[in-house]
Amino acid sequence: MNNSNLPASNGPQKELLLAYAGLITICIVWGTTFMALRIAVLHFPPFLFTAIRQVLAGSLLIFFTFLLNKKVRLQNIFQQSIAGFFMITMGNGLVAWAELFVPSGIAAIICSLLPLVVITINIITRSDLSPKPQFWFGTLLGFGGIVLIFSDNLKGFSNSNYNAGIIAIFAAVLCWAGGSIWVNKQRNPGNAFINAGLQMFFGGLWCLPLSLIWDDFTTISWSPEVFYPMLYLIFIGSILAYASYSYSLRKLPMNIISLYAYVNPIVAIFLGWMVLNEPLNLKIGLAIVLTILGIYLANRSYYNRETWTVKGSK
Repeated sequence: MNNSNLPASNGPQKELLLAYAGLITICIVWGTTFMALRIAVLHFPPFLFTAIRQVLAGSLLIFFTFLLNKKVRLQNIFQQSIAGFFMITMGNGLVAWAELFVPSGIAAIICSLLPLVVITINIITRSDLSPKPQFWFGTLLGFGGIVLIFSDNLKGFSNSNYNAGIIAIFAAVLCWAGGSIWVNKQRNPGNAFINAGLQMFFGGLWCLPLSLIWDDFTTISWSPEVFYPMLYLIFIGSILAYASYSYSLRKLPMNIISLYAYVNPIVAIFLGWMVLNEPLNLKIGLAIVLTILGIYLANRSYYNRETWTVKGSK
């Protein structure tokens, strides 16, 4: 009997559907976290806030995963702690600190450059390939959108804290991209949710030394502006969304996962305007379009190998 026409097992199909469901989750949820984080850090030290949020979220995710599946084991703890440092401590912690001085919408637009940073890192590590002009055009277009955003906030550059916040966000994007690529290439065995929990837990712990150095503890206040964003970011922004991201990162190619960067800034800009009275005008709208279009073109060019040439070949 010829088995070639028999339907394949639905196991891989189910995993793929879950991975895409996770991608949709982070597309929407992470766009809302910029606003929630902005509200919280204006009333609470940012690195300490990130430490509490991520340690609690990681602990809860590990606990519930063990509760639902007693056969899972803690594996690759050292590797997960390193991933947590780059993606949570540096990626999440630096953005939290930066949002003391930078509006949530601007932070989201800068963070949308993640796919370009991912591609740039891959270019550096894949020295045998050279992108053609389509890639560079998309890259310049994306950064043109960022420049347009900054041109609408020129007065902010007279503030050294604003400048430091912008630099911190760019550094956060670089760290998150590097950590994501590293995790994606490791293909670590073990439960994806346990791994995500370990990354959050250790990433939160790594924030404590930074909190001792940079945080102003006189701003500690458990007001509603801190308590409710904390709950939302623990259960929705971290446990739900980060676990979804960690799972999708193991099941989907990096170019597919990076699609969330197209949606996040739109959600963040709209919510920042609606709730926090952050600016939203024609220039900002055009900047969003240019940035997202540039990211799309560069992303599409990079992952279409026909637009690349091998260095040294004609």
